[in-house]
Amino acid sequence: MHQLKRFVLVTLIIVLSSCSDDFLTKEPPGIDSENYFTDAKGINALLIGTYAMVQGSSLWEVSWGASIQNWTFGSGASDDAYITPEFTTSGDVHDIELWDVRVTNTYCEDKWQWAFGLGVFRANDVLRILAKTTDITAEEATEFEAEARFLRALFYFEAWLVFGDYIPIINENVKDPSLVSNVNEAGEVLQFIINDLQFAWENLPDSQEDVGRPTKYAAMALAARAYLEELEYANAKPLLDEIIASGKYALMPNFFDNFRIEKNNNIESIFEIQANVNDINESLNAEMGIGLNWPHGGDIGMCCGFHQTSQNLANAYKVDEQGLPLNETFSDTDLKNDQGLRSDERFTTANDLLDPRIDWTISRRGIPFLDWGINRGYDWVRHQPDGGPYLPAIKTFFYKYQRYTLSTTTGWMTGINANNYRYLRYAHVLLWRAEVAAAEGDLATALDFVNQVRERAGNEVVMGKVLIDSLPQSVYPWGEGTTDDDYQTGGDVDWEQPAANYKIGLYSSFANADEAMRAVQWEQRLEFATEGRRFFDLRRWDNLPNKIGGQSMAEVLNRFKDGDFESRQSYSWQNAEFTNDDKYMPVPKDQIEMQPGVLQQRPEYIDED
Repeated sequence: MHQLKRFVLVTLIIVLSSCSDDFLTKEPPGIDSENYFTDAKGINALLIGTYAMVQGSSLWEVSWGASIQNWTFGSGASDDAYITPEFTTSGDVHDIELWDVRVTNTYCEDKWQWAFGLGVFRANDVLRILAKTTDITAEEATEFEAEARFLRALFYFEAWLVFGDYIPIINENVKDPSLVSNVNEAGEVLQFIINDLQFAWENLPDSQEDVGRPTKYAAMALAARAYLEELEYANAKPLLDEIIASGKYALMPNFFDNFRIEKNNNIESIFEIQANVNDINESLNAEMGIGLNWPHGGDIGMCCGFHQTSQNLANAYKVDEQGLPLNETFSDTDLKNDQGLRSDERFTTANDLLDPRIDWTISRRGIPFLDWGINRGYDWVRHQPDGGPYLPAIKTFFYKYQRYTLSTTTGWMTGINANNYRYLRYAHVLLWRAEVAAAEGDLATALDFVNQVRERAGNEVVMGKVLIDSLPQSVYPWGEGTTDDDYQTGGDVDWEQPAANYKIGLYSSFANADEAMRAVQWEQRLEFATEGRRFFDLRRWDNLPNKIGGQSMAEVLNRFKDGDFESRQSYSWQNAEFTNDDKYMPVPKDQIEMQPGVLQQRPEYIDED
């Protein structure tokens, strides 16, 4: 088994000896690690303990806010998805999707503790001990430092996404983190992240024998994304160009190859968060932070139906006769859905022209759901009146034939599986480079890279035209009297036909830079939907001259809320309103109280303190 997946014992030792809620106010209890990790083997063990924290959930079974996949802050807070499936599962997570976050929000507390108490602390510990280690070659020391600084930059970047500039800058030389303020000069946090990543890309190898360790190109890609957060296109451009010119990466043949377990660590992958199951109780070496996000009702029956895709996102996949996005008119009418209809009531699937990625991203009634069976609609949704007609996002799930081998066999979150999270992939690089080109008015380059991604999207469609329109429990999985063996062969499904009316087209040209940027923005949404990025993309694009196709972030999100209200009539959305004060999360109140006079609250939340 891969070395980075053998971190359980090391992780337990480090966590139990170093983690506490008040990590910023006193030295962590336990053994002094400096006495035990004095050579390359020991430093590597410490480093692997740092990798173990990247997922955000290795030992925190219910710390959903710490998930590096950002399904709450990056996806559920956007127009891609709903976080909770029913109003009764309210509280702090409910407030995130209502843009009504308080300073006591536990999801924010989770993210802060993960980033600084687990991630940054461990990376700094590696660097501090490494500097005192003599039983190691200079080459080994440099590469260990580069990996540790990459990881520290990653933890800082994730914290920066959520809290903005109001985070403390703590390096390995800081003797007392409790005295470090979180008030920084403009650009100081970004520069700290870039400094770490530059050291990483200058000293990491082009490739790694161990999957899961970063390369120089992973550092470049993360730095490019950091620059894009501030729209520093000129700084991102050479990094993206070097990754493309390296020839080490390519788009996988099929879009969904990036979400199949058997395609983990493929040629499109630049940096993946590794997942492993059934090697420790409740599969703590997989991504527990998304453990709520599996089909909850009906024939699958896992936990807990969270992270349901939105009607707005479904509408976004509608295309015109040329197979191109509808842009501003996409939400004028809703893509036909089964909201309000029971599973045994008749419903005919929409015949609209659709981008094929819709049914690899959203699970709709009357469409084959991987190899699990025909999505039966109402019975498969946890609570349709609140959560809408669609299942939780598909991309993190697994095939039925992989159940209990590549999914966990213990605990109550049995949807946890061995599907890696493709944190950085070549499609990101291509579309970020297209964005740079659009910003520069280089229409030809923007066109080329957008069309590369769109062309790939048409290579594989969901097959299987469902021939029945009433879907009671007796038709599971593929029609009356069928079994799992009828997948792709029989039942009430014509397996020779596509499941829906798919069409993908390529752009012939862009008339101007605004049109190119709008196409890039659309493509990033369609390609990366539900992957925890949408909210952050809207926020940075809000600073462009033409914003998001001429609309502000507030207009986009409030239009989404108003348009999707009919799908969530009992959900109190009528009182939700997004404003610019909701772009960042508050500094957790508990952290400020542990460091009085040192940490300061973001101005938007001061009245709440």
